[in-house]
Amino acid sequence: MAAEKRNLLKEIMSLAWSFVRKNGYSMSEALKVAWANIKLRALLQKKVVEFYFKKTDGTLRQAFGTLKEGLIGETKGTGRKPNENLQVYWDTEKEEDRCIKKCNLVRISK
Repeated sequence: MAAEKRNLLKEIMSLAWSFVRKNGYSMSEALKVAWANIKLRALLQKKVVEFYFKKTDGTLRQAFGTLKEGLIGETKGTGRKPNENLQVYWDTEKEEDRCIKKCNLVRISK
């Protein structure tokens, strides 16, 4: 249990520092976004989640996504190695795989 908690906190701090270095966030902003990303990943594995993120053109997008086994369609391997700066999810509206930059997550709806 203690090791799991330590690994989770290590992941959050690592993610936050990457936001500070790559995106110019303050540490306070970076920690908020890092925690939101961890919570989003946990929720995506349990159910369909409504969340908001900034698109690359600056507009706000509402998304409904999941990673729950019974709800996603057939996934195909692309041969690419996973990018740790992206959160992949199954878009339940478009019925296809999508991804967002972790630093662009704005809010998770309850």
